[in-house]
Amino acid sequence: MGATATLSTSDLAVAPGGDVTCQVMVRNAGELVDQFTIDVVGDAASWSHAEPAVVNLNPGESAPVLIRFVPPRDAGVHAGPVPFGVRVISHEDPHGSVVEEGVVVVGAFTDVAAELVPAKAEGSRKAKYEVAVDNVGNAPAMLRLRAVDPEDELDFRLDRTEIALPPGTTTFVRLQAKPRRTFLRGEPKRRPFQVEITPEQGEPLLAQGTMVQRQLLPKWLLPALIALLLLAGALVALWLSVLAPAVKSAAREAMQQESKEIKDKADGAASAAGEAREQSKQAAANAGQALDVLGVKPGDTNATPTLPKPAEKGDPVTFRIDVTAQITTNATQFAELTFTPPDEKKTILVKDLFFENPKGDAGTAQLVRDAGGTRSTIRVIGLGNFRDRDEHFQEPLRFNPGEKIVFRVSCQNPQPKGACTPSVVLNGRAE
Repeated sequence: MGATATLSTSDLAVAPGGDVTCQVMVRNAGELVDQFTIDVVGDAASWSHAEPAVVNLNPGESAPVLIRFVPPRDAGVHAGPVPFGVRVISHEDPHGSVVEEGVVVVGAFTDVAAELVPAKAEGSRKAKYEVAVDNVGNAPAMLRLRAVDPEDELDFRLDRTEIALPPGTTTFVRLQAKPRRTFLRGEPKRRPFQVEITPEQGEPLLAQGTMVQRQLLPKWLLPALIALLLLAGALVALWLSVLAPAVKSAAREAMQQESKEIKDKADGAASAAGEAREQSKQAAANAGQALDVLGVKPGDTNATPTLPKPAEKGDPVTFRIDVTAQITTNATQFAELTFTPPDEKKTILVKDLFFENPKGDAGTAQLVRDAGGTRSTIRVIGLGNFRDRDEHFQEPLRFNPGEKIVFRVSCQNPQPKGACTPSVVLNGRAE
């Protein structure tokens, strides 16, 4: 028997950025002088160590070893219980090594950052922004958003007013600012405003933004109108001074020449009649040559060549898949709905995908291909990042005959919000 180990305590608690220690008593249970290596295994291994890491013991001798846990203040170390094991490895008897297990509870901390992208936008009637929110804490953050301006001159529309943000993730919320009053002409006006991001605990964050309101009339419109008026005046003067007299003179000359032209046209008509007879004979000869080239004899209607028909395109198809997924704390648990194309003998070419998330649910959605029980993932998207999402393909997604389409959803909504109800619409053609 190589070693025995006893932990002073198996339940510890520590705040991110702090440290906590416990003691393990290592005893040489063998009959030889032995060297023992002590380390920590499990999820806590990267932020814990033994002091000292190696001890030498005579048979029956014991020594205390300090185990120190120092979790960093980082989103990568999630809040909650973290199992660990203290491993004691015998150099002389590796099979006699032991592992003592315990749990260290990592405390939660909240750290949220936010900014407006872009910070300044211009428009005469409205301006569009995105609020970028980062959860750099180690616990989920429930946040409320509200846009305000100190002068009360803008109306706002937020894509979402509440978001649930897992640790270490970022989301974008669309924002539209619209001035309550517009003006036709004048200098641009700056309209500063703020977006308040309020967590469940702690002080709200402020993201600063500015709308530069422009005049409704384009700046080039007034000079263009002046130029058009000047051009119209010049054309009127030209007509009165030059074109009108010229038109009257041309009318008199036309009347004088009209009788001469009628006579010339009559002579020309007689000559043209003779030429037309000659041209009809030539046209008949040319038609006969054309039929000979095509291998068709005059009067043979059965041999008349036909032009090839244009290639027919596939039938358009559009179908929608709706999924209702209950809330789950297990991010790997999915609710799913399988769609089988109506005509299993045709290939489906999908050129457009339209994802809809009207409630602003949180979680993950997957679009999966099922080919005879073999599944492959086509798309993975976070529900918290969109309300409506369009995807268009230059090279369409091909679903061969017999393949099925599966829409899977893992719902991470907070309990008051209820089940997730996203959907996807596939549009393309069948061939």
